Amino acid sequence: MHAKFLTGLTLAALLTALPAAAGAQGGVDLDETVNQNNVPFGGTSAEFLLLGAGARGTALGGAFAALADDISALYYNPAGAALIDRAGAMISTYDYVAETTYSWVGLAFPFSGGARTFGLQFGTFGFSDQPVYTVAQPDGTGSVYSVSETFAGLTYAENFSDRFSAGLTAKFIFDNLGDASGSAFAVDFGTNFHAMLNNPPVRFSFMLANLGTNISYSGDALLADAPREGLDDQNIPNVPQPAQLRSKAFPLPTTFRVGLAYDLVAATSTRLTVLGDFNQPTNNKAGFSFGGELSFGRLGGSGFGVDVRSSYSYTAANNINPITITTALNDEANLQGLAFGGGLSYGTDAGFSVGLDYAWRYMGVLGGTNFFTLEVGW
Repeated sequence: MHAKFLTGLTLAALLTALPAAAGAQGGVDLDETVNQNNVPFGGTSAEFLLLGAGARGTALGGAFAALADDISALYYNPAGAALIDRAGAMISTYDYVAETTYSWVGLAFPFSGGARTFGLQFGTFGFSDQPVYTVAQPDGTGSVYSVSETFAGLTYAENFSDRFSAGLTAKFIFDNLGDASGSAFAVDFGTNFHAMLNNPPVRFSFMLANLGTNISYSGDALLADAPREGLDDQNIPNVPQPAQLRSKAFPLPTTFRVGLAYDLVAATSTRLTVLGDFNQPTNNKAGFSFGGELSFGRLGGSGFGVDVRSSYSYTAANNINPITITTALNDEANLQGLAFGGGLSYGTDAGFSVGLDYAWRYMGVLGGTNFFTLEVGW
């Protein structure tokens, strides 16, 4: 026993000394802070895939994945599409920063008595005819360029029991950046578990989005004239030769989310839901969001309804070495992620419904953005 104790003590001392020895051999001061952050900030392409689908989801942040039960569930959590009780369509437009626009359209068709749902969605983002500036020509080259990023998705969702549903979306992504273009294929997979907790409903969701192939770019933007260099002792003319630059393949912004939604109030015409969400993207550190939705239906016995929503989403700053000087920009960054919104809806006993939703989301130093959505069900 004594020998085993001495052997263990010696081994522990050697292991403790190894980091110091390695630091001394490499000339590294152990007191010096070494950045070991391997998160690929800004290392993904087609990040327009993260812009959302509807004003309701935008007002509730990423936490909406657990509550999604309308047409926008095709985007936020395909499992929620199985909870849609009637066919419908949704169209959204997002007045994004720097005078750019994002649009999303979704169609859902429940069948088999509502146990299964088939859906289609389409999203596009971009701008056109922007001047080209270079270092040699800071006032402009006279040329213009455009950006057009689109995706189309096909969704299938099913209720496997009265408490559990799952859905799968296949997406085709097309990225046109000026004279360069690329494409990719991705899938979204989501689950939704819904039950009762002390009578009010509770919902859990697990969502994996944008898991797919990398995007490799090609096109005229990668064409160049490479100089032909001869040997020092040879008089060979330096005539440019046609060449094509090689582009790195960029991954998609894959994100894993875990969500929870609980109805604090679940009356006949009034509902108050609180939501929470944890997410881990591949292009940033882990984040979270929380929010709430207050709904009033059948106001005064009519078919009209009103919804009020708000949320806060935290996303780790894309800055490996943040500036420590306190400025007004720090306050702007801290407020980034705030969102508010509401909606008006009308439904008939025959099954027809129409709704208009609005969301305002604050983007920090980039200012506020506006999201509008129109939904029709039949």
